[in-house]
Amino acid sequence: MIDVQRLRVLRTVAEHGSFNQAAQALHLTPSAISQHIAALERSLGAQVVARSTRGVTLTPAGRIMVGAAESVAAELAHAQQEVDRLGSGRTQLTIATFTSGGRLLLPGALTRLTTAHPDTVVHVREAEPEDSLPLVRQGAVDLALAYHFDGPLPSRPGQSSSLTWTALMDDPLRVVLPETHPLAGREALDITELAAEPWVLGCHKTETYLRRYAEHAGFDPEVRGTTTDYFFARSLVAAGTGISLVPSIALTPPIPGLRTIPITPPTPTRHLGVVTIHRRNHPQVGTLLQALQEQAAAMNEPCPPYTTNRPHSSVRN
Repeated sequence: MIDVQRLRVLRTVAEHGSFNQAAQALHLTPSAISQHIAALERSLGAQVVARSTRGVTLTPAGRIMVGAAESVAAELAHAQQEVDRLGSGRTQLTIATFTSGGRLLLPGALTRLTTAHPDTVVHVREAEPEDSLPLVRQGAVDLALAYHFDGPLPSRPGQSSSLTWTALMDDPLRVVLPETHPLAGREALDITELAAEPWVLGCHKTETYLRRYAEHAGFDPEVRGTTTDYFFARSLVAAGTGISLVPSIALTPPIPGLRTIPITPPTPTRHLGVVTIHRRNHPQVGTLLQALQEQAAAMNEPCPPYTTNRPHSSVRN
């Protein structure tokens, strides 16, 4: 019989990459963590972690057991939700979302959800994908509105692939610059034309992506500021601090005095979607997923070459 507590310890070790950090997270001693892992290995007859001076890594058997640990945690969370529903007569639905996607896609979809399921109690948590995906795996949230750039979904060491990704829309990044800028009248820009420009960005991951994208184009961008808010970054552009790279859905509300210009292919793009745990049939999740798909489809129209400072209600891409 595999002990559930030992699986929980293994999952925490995998997440943190060391016994000491796992001990702090679980309020145990490193010795207790080591004993739990050793007992798990004895019960399995297989080694689950490889120890080294740099920490611990999962063995193939360890990766299998971490996947099992995530499934057990998700099932227990789901069971607790069902018990709560029996007591209250209402279904709890928890959603994780990143800020710009949640602001533009989620409100309309939630209206559809609450109309179809009026007894559903909705909880919303703001989280970036690298934080929200583990929450879905663990059953702490029912679905996550997330994104990724080129490459796989963000994950942490030891995480299994127990998730389903449902694509919603592509979200091309645009150059934002002052309307007085010499390039402001262009219909599109090649990234190499911006090699000498200073940048202010609204997300650390956007900075990482810009640097990688610029490296392929043969230059090293001068980043003068990175914020955690795209509106703030655009405000700094309006103040003359630099130019910015902003996802299309984060271009509202408009800021007077700015121009937004597409980048010529290959255009840097975020890919937006919904992450769910693949084995669960939850009618509220299905309703919300369909509503998000329809909301994204309604937005997914061609973007004009550049915006003006005339008022408008939404940005299309």
